[in-house]
Amino acid sequence: MKYFKTLFLLLIINLTYGQVTFNVNNISKDYFGKIYISDTTEVFSQGWVGIFDKKSKKQLIKVTADELTYNLHEGKLLANIKQLPYGEQSQIMYEDYNFDGKKDFAIMDGQNSCYHGPSFQIYLATTNGFKLSNEFTRLAQEYCGMFYVDSKEKKISTMTKSGCCWHQFSEFIVENNKPKVIKIVEEGGMDFPYSTYSEEVWNGKKMITTIKTTINLEEEGIKPILRFHIDKNGKDIILFNINDRTLNYAVINKDDSVEFSYPIETIYQNPDFTFNKKENTIVFKNKNVTYKIYNDIDKVGIQINIDGKLYDWSGNNMTKKGTLENLLVTKLDNVVID
Repeated sequence: MKYFKTLFLLLIINLTYGQVTFNVNNISKDYFGKIYISDTTEVFSQGWVGIFDKKSKKQLIKVTADELTYNLHEGKLLANIKQLPYGEQSQIMYEDYNFDGKKDFAIMDGQNSCYHGPSFQIYLATTNGFKLSNEFTRLAQEYCGMFYVDSKEKKISTMTKSGCCWHQFSEFIVENNKPKVIKIVEEGGMDFPYSTYSEEVWNGKKMITTIKTTINLEEEGIKPILRFHIDKNGKDIILFNINDRTLNYAVINKDDSVEFSYPIETIYQNPDFTFNKKENTIVFKNKNVTYKIYNDIDKVGIQINIDGKLYDWSGNNMTKKGTLENLLVTKLDNVVID
């Protein structure tokens, strides 16, 4: 008889192996949660998250998920942990998302945000219970994890990214009980060695966009060839090579933004530039415009020929750094030497 009791217990254990339902009791004085994990031996597991009324024990919300993950704190699951952007985020969060003075629920529904990160469904408090908001839910699905709530300023912030070199930060207010974007900032470094900063801001009528491209000449692999300042227009002319392979040209404005750069395409022509050793000039063309940079002992500058009309930007020789003769030191793929 003892043998059969032991066999029965082992059978029950095997059938329920890995299945656990956790109670979450630190939400508020009015609500508690239950989280069911079907297989605790896996990092991600199917399961569900439920919200219950403490007095009536009635289930108010239930969200199923294909992939739930969890962290125990002294053997317990806790609500309201939100370590943004990549830290721990509880399966249940209880905050005021629409700034109406009543707290709402964010319920984890899987790992559907960026880079297989946690995603949430947002239930707003109403006079008739909690109601799913598709608009707020989108903010917890299409970005990186849960969004940040600034209760004092009554603003919501999101972040998303692509790889190491592109990030987007968005800011929302709430209008008509829905999030409304008022600012979008994008920082991109995909086009080495240039970095792009763009900003869209709501001016009360429409989104206004400003874009600024900069270059960091201190980046590894960047070697300046020649640089000088044009007093007439306040611009800097720069020639530099990348990884001892390709020559590049850029015009830098007073605010350090890149006004124009060449080659324009990431796939270089062959050649892009022609260096005349005898005249100590370098020539390149972009569509109907021909550029000639000259570099003598006592003068430096650039001539720009647009459909036969010549413009001469004389440089300040005192600001000159480097020389075109540096082009003779390293053979560059997109430079031909006459």
